Amino acid sequence: MHFGFAYLLYCSCLYSCTMNTYLFIYYLIQFCGHSWIFTNMIIRFLSFGKDSLADTFYSIGLVMRLCQSLSILELLHILVGIEENRFLPRFLQITERIIILFVVITSQEEVQGKYIVCVLFFLWNLLDVVRYTYCMLSVSGTYYGALTWLNYTLWIPVYPLSILAKAFAIYESLPYFESFGTYSTKLPFPVALSIYFPYILKLYLAMLFVGKIFLSCEQDLNATVLEFASLRRQKSNQ
Repeated sequence: MHFGFAYLLYCSCLYSCTMNTYLFIYYLIQFCGHSWIFTNMIIRFLSFGKDSLADTFYSIGLVMRLCQSLSILELLHILVGIEENRFLPRFLQITERIIILFVVITSQEEVQGKYIVCVLFFLWNLLDVVRYTYCMLSVSGTYYGALTWLNYTLWIPVYPLSILAKAFAIYESLPYFESFGTYSTKLPFPVALSIYFPYILKLYLAMLFVGKIFLSCEQDLNATVLEFASLRRQKSNQ
């Protein structure tokens, strides 16, 4: 009986250690990717000024798409219980970015050169560099008061700005979707239903601001819960 209990305890510790190692590697990869994007944007702007804004997507778009695609794994992390977060707010945040990045920006080459793409990428990566730094250190049991405070408060001014940037990116893309008919289609008989994609984007634009209110409340609650959990872990480690 004692051997069985010891074996279960060993398996539990091994599983916990393995998951922590996996999460640390995941957060490290995301941190490196977003740090590279953020640093690249700043250096390019300091070197070329406004000229760097127009070709932001062409210089960092591939890495940005890779990082955002990889972030889908975070939904799986929450579902299996290896990451502390609320599923619905995280799901909405990730799907918003996927829609804006892959559906709106990537599909329309004319939108890729707009200044709003640079602004949007800057806001996203500003949040992600801080968040992944905090998460990476938290998994390793390292906590800094200033970083904890920044992680739970930076989104308050930045997230509404990113919502406005997303909305403006959609607004800028509407004329091109209307002109080129991208994603607009007519279903064959017997359905006889036409799908006009600009209408879907306009509806999504309205839902974006409604979702912002919901996500802000959820994030505030989530931040409070996670901050208390973080403080408890810090006290237990002291």
